[in-house]
Amino acid sequence: MGLAGYWNLSSTGDWRSIMKKKGVVYLIGAGPGDPGLFTLKGKRILGEAEVIIYDRLINDRILSFANPEAELIYVGKTSGEHVFSQDKINALMAEKAAAGKTVARLKGGDPFLYGRGGEEALYLRQHGCDFEIVPGVTSAIAVPAYAGIPVTHRDATSSFAVITGHEKPNKKESSIKWKEIANGIGTLVFLMGIENLIFICESLINNGKDASTPVALIRWGTLPCQEVITGTLGNIAGKAEEAGFKPPAVIVIGEVVKLREQLAWVEEKPLWGKRIVVTRARNQASLLVDKINKLGGEAIEFPSIRIVKEPDLSPLHDALHTIDKYSWLVFTSVNSVDIFFEEMRNIGMDIRELKGIRICAIGPATKEKLELRALRVDVIPDEYRAEGILEELYRRVKPGQSVLLPRARGARDILPKTIRRWGLYVDEVYLYEAQAALQGSEFSREKIINGHLDYVTFTSSSTVSNFVKIIGKENVKKIDKKAKVVCIGPITADKARENEFTVDIVADHYTIDGLVEAIVKDARSV
Repeated sequence: MGLAGYWNLSSTGDWRSIMKKKGVVYLIGAGPGDPGLFTLKGKRILGEAEVIIYDRLINDRILSFANPEAELIYVGKTSGEHVFSQDKINALMAEKAAAGKTVARLKGGDPFLYGRGGEEALYLRQHGCDFEIVPGVTSAIAVPAYAGIPVTHRDATSSFAVITGHEKPNKKESSIKWKEIANGIGTLVFLMGIENLIFICESLINNGKDASTPVALIRWGTLPCQEVITGTLGNIAGKAEEAGFKPPAVIVIGEVVKLREQLAWVEEKPLWGKRIVVTRARNQASLLVDKINKLGGEAIEFPSIRIVKEPDLSPLHDALHTIDKYSWLVFTSVNSVDIFFEEMRNIGMDIRELKGIRICAIGPATKEKLELRALRVDVIPDEYRAEGILEELYRRVKPGQSVLLPRARGARDILPKTIRRWGLYVDEVYLYEAQAALQGSEFSREKIINGHLDYVTFTSSSTVSNFVKIIGKENVKKIDKKAKVVCIGPITADKARENEFTVDIVADHYTIDGLVEAIVKDARSV
């Protein structure tokens, strides 16, 4: 059946116009900052969008959800400084949608709460553009919650109001009904109000609010750098000035602020407020990043390596075609497991071909990868490095046996050399190489060199060497003085010292869990 069988072309017009893609704009709320509070729908759309137009204060991890091919356009605004005017932002959205693009307009908090989302949606409607609204978690509720302050509570108040704090004090006629909110509402939440804090406090007191009413200022709420100052309407402005308290911050006013003394929770996490650099390859970093974030730390992703598969894997294919000659299969990384089994599948083999071969894994993560493929691991050393493998194999192997060692190019040669000295045959096949990551953004590099850091983590010798290449040998001492260097094991630690780092912490167990445990132990001892 032709196209005419599906569409009545006489009534719908030329088939090319039917097939032409129509653009759409998604107005997405990114939430208050913590990427864990970003919605599933927002994440899905970011992964599909061809154009992403984003505001200031959007967390880097939220931007990492973006389609790698997407065009990213920054239109952020700060007080008195606009990269794009609102009119230009509106026109840009309409222009991209008219070109048939899927556009994600990414805004902090919720797009319809002081986010000008309503104005943008009206503009799109007036210019014939399709749009959808994807609500976000608002900072008006989430930020107080992260500070241990419920905006309503049965014993304190059943009402709250969200008010702009951005209104200018010298405005002839205020749009805020100060008398009503001072006397008729339990909790008051002011957004974008730190620069007008004195005016807000005075306006409330002058309209009948008791000067002893509790107040909390919450800066960078929901993020590991969150800061909280508490006081009263009468003294909070002085406290803020003394502390040098700057935007962005949320102001919470009301009796519920007192509950913070009992309900503060996020500051109790063991890595709260710690900034920790993660140098693993981006596709491997998520486990370490997630553990740091769950414990209250801020993981700063700065991948120093990327895993590049060998362009010629014929040596592996040759070994697989004669797999039955091997007595042992030794895996020294999760990367080797992934590539090994991917290539098995590519050449039409499956795990039944491995029957009778004993398997050794260097550590728990590699063991888990193998077990996910329904394979039993025969040997895992107590010490998760080549020396540990050798200690275990020495008691089990027999002269004349053959060992297949699929591994990374550039790995230490102690493993194959020692096994050969025992009278075994070793086929060492290279599956990948840990290469220096493509140069990171100058912003990220600057943040590492000049920003506040607590720890820098290294999970392999290659992460050390390539981190130094990216950051610059001349900056090693600068970083070393301000941050503690944490290594996953002694081999990595030796490489760090070789590059003039002072190694402060070496994990007792050479795993990601061991690395995190070591950081937590150190943080608690301070």
